[in-house]
Amino acid sequence: MALVTGHLARARLEKLAASLPPERFMCSVVDAGVKVAALMTEEIIRRRVVIPEGTHRVLLPGRCRADLAALSDHFGVRVERGPDEIVDLPTHLGLAGRKIDLSRHDVRIFAEIVDAPRLAPAAILDLASSLRARGADVIDLGGLPDTPFPHLEESVALLKRAGLRVSVDSFSDDELARGAAAGADFLLSLDEMTLDLAFRTNAIPVLVPVRPDDLASLVRAAERLTAAGKAFLVDPILEPIHFGFTQSLLRYAEIRRLLPEAEILMGTGNITELTEADSLGATAVLLGICSELAIRNVLVVQVSSHTRRTIEEHDAARRVMFAARADGSVPKGYGRALLALHDKQPFVQSPAEIAAEAAEVRDAAFRIMVGEDGIHIYNRALHTRGTEALSFFPQLGVDGDGGHAFYLGQELAKAEIAWRLGKRYVQDEALEWGCAADPVPEDTTAFKEAGHTMRSRGGRS
Repeated sequence: MALVTGHLARARLEKLAASLPPERFMCSVVDAGVKVAALMTEEIIRRRVVIPEGTHRVLLPGRCRADLAALSDHFGVRVERGPDEIVDLPTHLGLAGRKIDLSRHDVRIFAEIVDAPRLAPAAILDLASSLRARGADVIDLGGLPDTPFPHLEESVALLKRAGLRVSVDSFSDDELARGAAAGADFLLSLDEMTLDLAFRTNAIPVLVPVRPDDLASLVRAAERLTAAGKAFLVDPILEPIHFGFTQSLLRYAEIRRLLPEAEILMGTGNITELTEADSLGATAVLLGICSELAIRNVLVVQVSSHTRRTIEEHDAARRVMFAARADGSVPKGYGRALLALHDKQPFVQSPAEIAAEAAEVRDAAFRIMVGEDGIHIYNRALHTRGTEALSFFPQLGVDGDGGHAFYLGQELAKAEIAWRLGKRYVQDEALEWGCAADPVPEDTTAFKEAGHTMRSRGGRS
């Protein structure tokens, strides 16, 4: 296997390649003749890179922008894009002990539109389409007390025509019956006192206890539908913290013991919405509980601003938990989707390695890196370190260059955020926030366009 890199990273890559198990990987490091590997172009690789005889696989740096298929044809061997950082190469090569596959899951997400009666059918469809794109499998139309829902039937029909699965959630038996007649797939929430509706419709009911602490009523309702051969889901009701949360978790475990084959639904909103904490961690734990108890349905709401990514969080968590369970493993080492604030390996080079790389620089362009000791900025004339972005300004000599100063200020502020939080920083790249924010789309075969400050200056920062 040939590992193609630039001059500045060659020593680090050779050191890491030498540590790979020789019985699995016979590696040669090929210097492409440029300082920074990410700046290699397809033309440079074609002209300057010579693949050692006997090579069957070529690995390019992750940030290299080139047409892999064209290079594979050129060299006559498979050319792949490796990880962005050298430190991640062992994991990329499968030396982490498992192959990560996050394409599968077994949890169905019900996404509730809590104020559906107040929205026009077209607005409901727009919101439902957005929820589906974010990971929802069923759109739940939530009714509101003392609020008429005259367009319920129209809304259900509109969503069904769009290919969506629909549930209706209401305390009104009339609204539930109307929703079922319009074609809803699920009805939330019936108990043993209102169970007769389940026998008058083909919609699948979600059963709840008469009171949250009355688990026996939920079991009786489930047994009645089982005897009739009708499908159903059960929801023992997850309570908020300090209002029965721990006991409600025990009820989920108990209902799984009492009804080992039942499909269970957990509504997570009483924790994510009613706890002012970042919802991603709470969601990960709740989906871990679902994984252990074979709870394959979750009802998700997004009302509070701090839960604005709750669908994406549930989607990411269900995939991680499925993969970990399939591997018989704890949910550790399954990618960065559930890590928003902190990274597992935030600092990819030691201070000594940064200093060695800085000593090789022979041009005036500033490089910025983050190590565990702080922020490093360097070029051929300067290498300085600090922990506050603004403190660098007097040393950089860009007082009269507004565009350059603006660019460096932005990058240094981003670097300070990364250092303080323990996140990876890469110059000219957006910070990664896991599933808490959409990734910035990029074309891996082409370099980025010049930024605003570079275009205004006509040069490179």
